[in-house]
Amino acid sequence: MNKNGLIKNLVVFSVVFLFIASIFSLYNISDTKVITIDLQKMVEEINQEKITKIVVMGNVLQLDLSDGTKQTLKKESSESLSTLLSNFGVEKNKLQKLAIEVKDESGFSYWLGNILPFLIPFLFVAVFIWYMMRQVQGANSRALGFGQSGARQSPTTGKNRITFKDVAGVKEAKEELLEVVEFLKHPKKFTALGAKIPKGVLLMGLPGTGKTLLAKAVAGEADVPFFSISGSEFVEMFVGVGASRVRDLFKKAKKSSPCIVFIDEIDAVGRQRGAGLGGSHDEREQTLNQILVEMDGFDQNTNVIVMAATNRPDVLDPALLRPGRFDRQVVIDLPDINDREEILNVHAKNKPLEKEVVMRRIAERTPGFSGADLANMVNEAAILAARRDKRKVGQQELLESIEKVMLGPERKSHILSDEEKRVTAVHEAGHALVSHILPKADPVHKVSIISRGRAAGYTMNLPETDKYLHKRSEYIANLAVLLAGHTAEKMEFGEVTTGASNDLKRATDLARSLITQYGMSDKLAPRVYGQKEEMVFLGRDLHEQRNYSEKVAEQIDHEIDLLITAAVEDAKKVISENKTKLDKIVAALLEHETIEKEEFSRLMSEA
Repeated sequence: MNKNGLIKNLVVFSVVFLFIASIFSLYNISDTKVITIDLQKMVEEINQEKITKIVVMGNVLQLDLSDGTKQTLKKESSESLSTLLSNFGVEKNKLQKLAIEVKDESGFSYWLGNILPFLIPFLFVAVFIWYMMRQVQGANSRALGFGQSGARQSPTTGKNRITFKDVAGVKEAKEELLEVVEFLKHPKKFTALGAKIPKGVLLMGLPGTGKTLLAKAVAGEADVPFFSISGSEFVEMFVGVGASRVRDLFKKAKKSSPCIVFIDEIDAVGRQRGAGLGGSHDEREQTLNQILVEMDGFDQNTNVIVMAATNRPDVLDPALLRPGRFDRQVVIDLPDINDREEILNVHAKNKPLEKEVVMRRIAERTPGFSGADLANMVNEAAILAARRDKRKVGQQELLESIEKVMLGPERKSHILSDEEKRVTAVHEAGHALVSHILPKADPVHKVSIISRGRAAGYTMNLPETDKYLHKRSEYIANLAVLLAGHTAEKMEFGEVTTGASNDLKRATDLARSLITQYGMSDKLAPRVYGQKEEMVFLGRDLHEQRNYSEKVAEQIDHEIDLLITAAVEDAKKVISENKTKLDKIVAALLEHETIEKEEFSRLMSEA
């Protein structure tokens, strides 16, 4: 029994105890002490005229004395009071002075005094038995409910209704899902032509791209019930529970058809079968089998659409993706600049903004941000404005929140020495200068030597437009930009610091990807070198399987070295030819600590 249940039991028993105690206290409380006497004593007091009143209640006589005391005694039931007193020689004139009252025993006092003392223990036992039986029944119901799905039905009407208007961007995905909405609204239009609507829709995309929100919008547009559940809620340590919950979920869905069943993170139960340790038939596989059976068992007339979301479609079992199950797959990409602007306007709708706020500029600085990232960024800006006691969110708060989301908060306690500040300024100036000079590199938006997260300083260089394809020349320019900080330190001070460790790692990974994945080597054949082996049940890459010889491995290392060396030479050339511009950037950073895009462009044009 848990803590809450114990407290509840104690409260119930306390209330019952207090009730019983109060009843007994009412029964036993009396303002006047009652004395029990014998018949001879009563006769003597009558003759002495001490008794003023006699109350007859069956076989019980209650005597009121002149001094205010009370007495009681019992008589034989076969003999009346007058006969009894006459037999004991009580004078008639004495009897005439007495006030005699006869009361019925069936009143409240009789019930309170004779029946209630026997009834209360019986009631107490009955209440106790009833309570214990209720506890047992509750435990049984919880045990029986262990196999119920626990799916939540989200509201699709009223203020909480979500439609496609509430989902910014993802135009192609919304067009795909409009067919599902039309089928749920007008199924006869499709069935009349012999068309079969997809039974399942799989939403695929990176975390935070709006898969769950889009599924709710479909239900809101169609105005049908929406049952949502996470894939992990099916999995339990007890065998058969997951399959039972699947059956219960689809049973509820069929009763509420037309409706939508949404399974979030379906990869928790939908991973490829036979991939566990020893290929065992575990609980997760039984749950997956039941999902497959339920989707196959759908009648065409049930009008139940199964929607699922995942960011790992590569690990799903092929049986889930075949026609007749999740036969429609909708990819939700990261938003482009127009979508980001639209998303920002949606999240800023209920927040007071200053007039000079330009969401387009914010969208330009947030490439690669998902919808969730943008929502978090706008919220951080509102928090920052409130911290500054402002009534409206300004452009500055929005720009600062971008850096907080990307790099982390400012580390004001991380105070650099003058020497460290100069080293950091030279390092970041090298990045900024090479990024500005090389035509294929991304333009500079901001340079700072203020510590954020793990970085002592940072250079924010972002593409002007969203890019989906990259050329070799662009990657070569990015390599030079990554290594420019390391190169600038070495050229300025004759040695390097540990601040370039992350740049070196990123440059090495990029150079290796150019050779082994993108086929951008001049000497090696355009093929993929190395295959990452993944254990599906773990969901991670364990090791890389080398599908090439040692000779090829040496050539790969040689090609990587050539790319890195060429990038360093490009950075050296740019820095040596533009030493004056580098010094100006360093001086501005040491003075202001931060250089925005406009100020940086002015410095470069003046130098």
